[in-house]
Amino acid sequence: MSWDFDFWIQGEPASAKNQRRIVRVHGKPRIIKSAKALAYKKSFDEQCPVLDEPITEDVAIVIDAYYASRRPDLACMDLIMDLLQGKIYQNDRQVKASCSVWNLDKYNPRVRIRLRKMTVDVSTGTSSHKLSEILGLTTE
Repeated sequence: MSWDFDFWIQGEPASAKNQRRIVRVHGKPRIIKSAKALAYKKSFDEQCPVLDEPITEDVAIVIDAYYASRRPDLACMDLIMDLLQGKIYQNDRQVKASCSVWNLDKYNPRVRIRLRKMTVDVSTGTSSHKLSEILGLTTE
């Protein structure tokens, strides 16, 4: 099984949701991403490949997150899908199938991102297809 894209981002993935903070902008309260999420975004942007023409078709994505401790959960998925917008695909609404796997590597936290264009028509929903068809997996 080959992926259209298969690459690594070094550094522990952050969550976009779990640690938001409230700041004042022009005197009004705003909720923004945590400092860790903003730092991860900067690091991600420096490492992520950028296509000349981002994918316009529906995609399936697999994210293997390697954390430095057992504490974080897999809430990084949303942030990573957001960060891929404009680089690999146009909009994260194109993600029609996703899978994420939590891993522990305290010495080398990182994320592996595998992405492929959808090979099945999911206009009626993905539940009518086997996961192996959606992700392009084989049983051989």
